[in-house]
Amino acid sequence: MRQYPLEKYRDIGIIAHIDAGKTTVSERVLFYTGISHKICEVHEGDTVMDWMEQERERGITITAAATTCFWTPAYRRLGISESELAGIRKQYEHRINIIDTPGHIDFTVEVKRSLRVLDGAVVVFDGVAGVEPQSETNWRYADEYKVPRICFINKLDRMGASFEKSLQSIKERLTPWAVPLQLPIGSESSFSGLIDLLTMKAYEFEGDNGEKIIEIPIPEDLKEKAKTERHNMIEMIVEHEDALMHKYLENKEITVEELKAALRKAVLAVKLVPVLTGSALKNKGVQFMLDAVIDYLPSPLDLPPVKGIEPKTGAEISRESGDDEPLSALAFKIASDPFVGSLTFFRVYSGTLKRGTYILNSVKNNQERVGRILRMHANHREEVEEMYAGDLGALVALKNTTTGDTLCAPENPVILEKIIFPEPVIGIRIEPKTKADQEKMGIALRRLADEDPTFRVSGNMETGETIISGMGELHLEIIVDRMKREFSVEANVGRPQVAYKETILGKAEAEGKYIRQSGGRGQYGHVWLEVEPLERGKGFEFVDAIKGGTIPKEFIPAVEKGVKEATTKGVVAGYPVIDLQVTLYDGSFHEVDSSEAAFKIAGSIAFQEAAKRAKPVILEPIMKIQVITPPQFLGDVTGDLSAKRGKISSLGERAGISVIDATVPLSEMFGYATKLRSMTEGRASFTMEFDCYETVPQNISQLIIEGKK
Repeated sequence: MRQYPLEKYRDIGIIAHIDAGKTTVSERVLFYTGISHKICEVHEGDTVMDWMEQERERGITITAAATTCFWTPAYRRLGISESELAGIRKQYEHRINIIDTPGHIDFTVEVKRSLRVLDGAVVVFDGVAGVEPQSETNWRYADEYKVPRICFINKLDRMGASFEKSLQSIKERLTPWAVPLQLPIGSESSFSGLIDLLTMKAYEFEGDNGEKIIEIPIPEDLKEKAKTERHNMIEMIVEHEDALMHKYLENKEITVEELKAALRKAVLAVKLVPVLTGSALKNKGVQFMLDAVIDYLPSPLDLPPVKGIEPKTGAEISRESGDDEPLSALAFKIASDPFVGSLTFFRVYSGTLKRGTYILNSVKNNQERVGRILRMHANHREEVEEMYAGDLGALVALKNTTTGDTLCAPENPVILEKIIFPEPVIGIRIEPKTKADQEKMGIALRRLADEDPTFRVSGNMETGETIISGMGELHLEIIVDRMKREFSVEANVGRPQVAYKETILGKAEAEGKYIRQSGGRGQYGHVWLEVEPLERGKGFEFVDAIKGGTIPKEFIPAVEKGVKEATTKGVVAGYPVIDLQVTLYDGSFHEVDSSEAAFKIAGSIAFQEAAKRAKPVILEPIMKIQVITPPQFLGDVTGDLSAKRGKISSLGERAGISVIDATVPLSEMFGYATKLRSMTEGRASFTMEFDCYETVPQNISQLIIEGKK
């Protein structure tokens, strides 16, 4: 049976810019909730949540890690003894499912897919830096999925840390509705505790790991400031609750319970964002952050029913959070595990998932059997028989399920909203070092592409290369590193080559003759062809305009085959020729010596001659790109795009952020991710997709022909 009622569930993510202290916060949460018996540190490389070798070596989070812990809110601070608390713990204990996400832009996919399945988020900020670039991106993702959140200003013990400046940056760059619930006591090395503005009590943290919370008098020098801040806090809260607003205007006393209830309602509606403070590394404030998760972030019951569509009719249907509803779950991540094979991470929105039953993948329309169900604790796992609404877990060895697929009851199909991922923006050429690596590399790349929707593998038919694409250089570096460590594949990596094409701009005719006499039977093929350009994107067309049997019907397919083969190697720089029509309109044959082989060669000769006369040019792939940048960098970004032969198609604004739509040649876009970051302090991002092929300017064309570009 379900151990915790649904209202005692909290499914949350911890999100932030790189190095704001997310993983340190997560490690403290695991310690205070009793999951870990010692505090693990990022700088010591022994963290629970950062379990991959690459994460521990680099001190960064690469993949989102999920875990479950349990927390009893602040009843111990209301004068209840530990023995009394033990008796009522089960009554007040909550289950918190946590996902610790990466902060680096290259692994932004992990944040996006985690926010899609979570009900609330804790956004961590560095007390020195305040709002940083990835904080803005993550905030946008949270807005997109309407995720209620609380802020935790961390690292207040660092030199240069300022609670006020960090709070101001949140109000200016993210939301004006950030409401501080606490004030720090001291700052930098003198940071010692905090003032709770709701209860007007001050606390310090003692013990080896800050586990003892001691109530102290509010310092004299902070009393006035605390009163002012509490007054401001109450004003912000009552603005969102009419009944409390009347009480406030009539100067009536508003209780702490009323304020908390109104604040919770406003947070769930994404109208207010509580701001807390502390230092995870110095073990201060994390318990209060956990209390706030329970007090203000939603349980699955607090959110509207999840919406989806009926696969056959396309009608919208909704599913309430509850164990008695039909099963609906979303697969949000695939991971390859060295011990059990493929793991499919999922969130149950409604119903119950039981071992041994059959579920329907409504996106792929096939059934899968539920084998082992795992509750994840980072890279450790606990096997369970069933999971209920609100649970996060993983299924072992599903055959056809990929990221974003809906898993549901076969008799009640539904397709939940898919997760839309950004397109890869950078690519590199990769080749196996040895013959033995070749086969293993194919398996490794396929597995890694299944895991990561922003990682793509493609083969270039022209160059015979394998090109891997991802969100940035670090992303691809980690992929190559994982191939080496997890799949024992050694590979050489280089730069990708642009797949140029050729076409013609004019009309031309040419004759192709292939006549060979030998001792026995000879070879005779003779054709006249006309070539003309087609609209861009139309490809290749062959027209048979032979009249009067000047070339017998059986030889015409051979001519077409010869022409097609000739188009794979153009006359300017040897690139494939596209977007043209070839018309066979005349020729002659020899009753004895003519053959398919002779007409094939004649067709090829005629095509190459006609193409040379028809103003041949080189085409290059043009990419459609959208750059999202803070307005102060707009001039620099547009200037740089123009210097890259880019054409700006539109400039717009979205929630205070400038949006540039442009088309730019692919050859100019290598290394752009890094350049854009350095140009905009890392605050801009861009997406890129193929648009069309266009003629290369003469000066660039000359460089390509000489093999320099």
